[in-house]
Amino acid sequence: MAGVSVDEAMRRAVELAARGLGTTSPNPVVGCVLLDADGHVVGEGFHAYAGGPHAEIVALAQAGERARGGTAVVTLEPCDHTGRTGPCSLALVQAGVARVVIAVPDPNPVAAGGAATLRAAGLQVDLGVRRAEAEAGNVAWLTSMRRGWPYVIWKYAATLDGRSAAADGTSMWITSEAARMDVHALRGTVDAVVAGVGTVLADDPRLTSRNLRDGSLAIRQPLRVVVDSAGRTPADARVRDGAARTWIATAAEVGAGPDGRVDLPALLAALHGRGIRAVLLEGGPHLAGAFLAAGLVDKIVAYVAPRLLGAGPTALVDAGVTTIAEAIDVDVVDVTQVGPDLRITALPRKREA
Repeated sequence: MAGVSVDEAMRRAVELAARGLGTTSPNPVVGCVLLDADGHVVGEGFHAYAGGPHAEIVALAQAGERARGGTAVVTLEPCDHTGRTGPCSLALVQAGVARVVIAVPDPNPVAAGGAATLRAAGLQVDLGVRRAEAEAGNVAWLTSMRRGWPYVIWKYAATLDGRSAAADGTSMWITSEAARMDVHALRGTVDAVVAGVGTVLADDPRLTSRNLRDGSLAIRQPLRVVVDSAGRTPADARVRDGAARTWIATAAEVGAGPDGRVDLPALLAALHGRGIRAVLLEGGPHLAGAFLAAGLVDKIVAYVAPRLLGAGPTALVDAGVTTIAEAIDVDVVDVTQVGPDLRITALPRKREA
């Protein structure tokens, strides 16, 4: 039976890495496929949870002696430091692997250096195979590590005419149950859910990740963050229950911007310091506008319901746009029907300073 190509193995490694989304933070998602000397798959692994064995270690354990003289295909440069686990670079050398194929170099200065260690030990090291795919699958962690603050996803739900609620303020429910289930799955992939105090006062949301079929909580809950400049979150607000950790981020604690409200770059830096690599910005329209005006949104996930209201609050307010020439252009990268609704995924284009 013929073996598989390195390219095919990397495609599989990217698929494996995705299985760790939502459970590995503050570590990256990583997938690894081990080929023996004849190119046959003898081991597979992915990083499943922070503190657990890395993808390379799992794959090596499966392969055993069959890894000797073979090729390790891995989505991220093998780590070169001892943390809660030992260095994967050393494990690959000790296993007798002859070649390591890496999609993306590690931007974390603490863990980087694996490629150099492998080469120094006499292994062949190749970089860049299916790099774009591996980058896309690990985009939140890579972005966060490269710049020092989390990857920010703005999620909102609106009617076809852009309304987030009716004229009387009612908003439950703009979108279908299928869309809401999709949102809960999205929450399960991030480290923190962020909302403004206005949303908390108006809707008293839980901001947890739940199974809407039976109401049960997901095992892993993102940190709930309320951006509350003046500390107005009520003591009995549902975000203060024991279902998940909550941070009421005030201007006094985080620092105030020129407008006296919570300084958003400082907030993101503080979240990064807490190990937060991906943030889901959920509400409300003023907070979303502030994030967009500051250029802090990396991705937009919009759930658009096939309904019209004609009046009521809009999904976005005060995004720093006063004329059409200042419009925030986005690139739509995916449109998927979720129940009767559309989920539109878009990336804001970087604007000139």
